[in-house]
Amino acid sequence: MSPASAAALDVDCPSPPCDPLTAAAVDVQQELATRLAIVAEFRDDETGAHAARVAAISGAIATALGLPESSARLIELAAPLHDLGKVAIADAILLKQGPLSDAERRVMEEHTTTGARMLEGSDMPVLQVARAIALTHHERWDGAGYPNRLDGPRIPLPGRIVAIADVFDALTSDRPYKRAWPVADALAEIRSLRGSHFDPVIVAAFLRLDHRALLRVS
Repeated sequence: MSPASAAALDVDCPSPPCDPLTAAAVDVQQELATRLAIVAEFRDDETGAHAARVAAISGAIATALGLPESSARLIELAAPLHDLGKVAIADAILLKQGPLSDAERRVMEEHTTTGARMLEGSDMPVLQVARAIALTHHERWDGAGYPNRLDGPRIPLPGRIVAIADVFDALTSDRPYKRAWPVADALAEIRSLRGSHFDPVIVAAFLRLDHRALLRVS
């Protein structure tokens, strides 16, 4: 998705004037996205803190890239649904304390396509963008990601943005199998992966952010 196509998914109400019916539709989309995000995080992150931080970081990246405010807001609203498909993953895999086996990892990777199926067919812009994010946030710039081994700009822009936000928050958070990395180490890791895992232009935008402030979001 290019900035122009992101702008086409504008769900913000025009100002002024604002049609009350349009405003109500926007509120419904926001509420639905929020409720679905709670469902997505309930089994392995009951506070929803990961989803909230990924949303804040994704919106900040979109703004730093120069996307219209409405498009940045749309990505921020959709981003928390990136792991919706994990609701279909068995607890024995999703909540496993140690490393996953190859077979378990393949099952875990199915959360991308499962989440996309859960979100497909909607006329709501938020859920359309959320579907693209769910499907593509584990694709890599060099084409070595999953599920479809997309590369470069073939990966939708929201997916490329959320990929960085998701990895950064994962690195800087305690998980059952690891301790949180210091912010400086996580930034160095993101920087080292530009051009391979991540879109270099988006990495540059991400590196300009106030990362510690974003990690305080909950």
